[in-house]
Amino acid sequence: MTAMHEMYYEKRAQVLIKNLKSRHFDAYYCPTKEQALEKALELIGKEATIGWGGAMSAQQIGLMQALNEGGYRTIDRDKCATPEEKLQAARDSMFADVFLTGANAISLDGQMVNIDGSGNRVAAIVYGPKEVLVIAGMNKVMDTLEDAVTRARTVAAPLNQQRFQLPNPCTTTGTCADCKSQTCICNQILITRNCRPEGRIKFILVGEDLGL
Repeated sequence: MTAMHEMYYEKRAQVLIKNLKSRHFDAYYCPTKEQALEKALELIGKEATIGWGGAMSAQQIGLMQALNEGGYRTIDRDKCATPEEKLQAARDSMFADVFLTGANAISLDGQMVNIDGSGNRVAAIVYGPKEVLVIAGMNKVMDTLEDAVTRARTVAAPLNQQRFQLPNPCTTTGTCADCKSQTCICNQILITRNCRPEGRIKFILVGEDLGL
């Protein structure tokens, strides 16, 4: 990443952090993945039970590996042997002390957009876990809320479909068809515009491109 990109991300992050705090979120900026990992571990108590939903950005900074190797109490669906166990792990994560997630997009005025197929991730963001920790690269930050929703639907979702390879139109075309497929991953679209109670949702904004 060029020095110009670094300065651009840092300056946008300062604007975004101010706007997130005005909406009662906590927010921090870390220029690198390494600093983001250090900050995340600082915010997560050693005694906390930690679950997660779709959180590619958290994986990319090495957070899941650090938690599993560091003796933290994790609810890890990847360790489950059967679909039934994975479903139970998703449900158990609703009662975690800390829930890790990414963001499909964030508007510069401080609103987060997430899109889900089964809904476990957006449900946990709304209610359940004591705290929610969002790891987000600055590539997820859009100028307006409308731009953020558009990114979630027309960039993040079709990209995720290339991972999942479900029989949906965007798997083939790479373009949202506003489908009603049984396997649609765009069944819930959540806009989190304020944080209540104050500080429950915390953002670590990373000055690198992360996630999809």
